[in-house]
Amino acid sequence: MPRLPQSIEEARAAWRWRGGSRPPFAVVPADGQESVWDYPRPPALVSDARRVVVRCDGALLAETRRGLRLLETAHPPTWYLPLADVDRAALRATGPLSFCEWKGEAVGFDVVVGTRTLRRQAWAYPRVIDDAYIALTDAVAFYATGLDITVDGAPVRPQAGGLYGGWITPELVGPFKGEPGTSGW
Repeated sequence: MPRLPQSIEEARAAWRWRGGSRPPFAVVPADGQESVWDYPRPPALVSDARRVVVRCDGALLAETRRGLRLLETAHPPTWYLPLADVDRAALRATGPLSFCEWKGEAVGFDVVVGTRTLRRQAWAYPRVIDDAYIALTDAVAFYATGLDITVDGAPVRPQAGGLYGGWITPELVGPFKGEPGTSGW
């Protein structure tokens, strides 16, 4: 991998919490729970075989047991679903969306179901800047707001804040990045 620009190296180095220890305000997980404060930085990409179903107004957008969870300190996991398991006809490309110092430039998608359009509801990384995330080049993620999403039948709650796309499931404890008072994390 070629050397990254100085601005990306600086962004990567700026994070205080990196999953090595929990801050004093973090919720201690009970048996069967995960603390988002135990997730690493740089983020880890892990396979998850739980059944993920994504619907919009009853229409099936995605169903898979081949999800990838991106685990990043302080964030509920962002789930990436294989494009092969997604209704691509419901996705309309919108162009560049954001930039991540680990993954690179995200491209956005509107979700279009019937006469309803959810603007910039999904995103993907067709080209990544770090080989650790190469599996994302054939996957898409959805914001949970406005969609009906379940993981093994449990409803997903969206991560707070308009920028973040993490899915909060019952086994997770935080607090989570994006909630009030978390901008300094």
